[in-house]
Amino acid sequence: EALTNVVRHAGARDCVIRLALDAALPALTIEIEDDGRGIAPDRTAGVGLTSLRERAAELGGACDIGAGRAGGTLVRATLPCHPVPDSAVEALA
Repeated sequence: EALTNVVRHAGARDCVIRLALDAALPALTIEIEDDGRGIAPDRTAGVGLTSLRERAAELGGACDIGAGRAGGTLVRATLPCHPVPDSAVEALA
């Protein structure tokens, strides 16, 4: 949904996707940041942005949507993750 918004609404030239795994929590953080026009502070969240937040909450995480570091929009979702047992990793090999 965040990438769809970049294409449809942002008017961006660039979009960066970042993934970070924090094994201490454990949690996965996903960021989608563009250099587009951004979201007006007084704009009401539409169905797409609302569903991003709802989906993250259903998984026990959170999703924040706001201004990017250098303008544009930053969508950051932090989702809990669970360690994969060694036996599951070995099965994939």
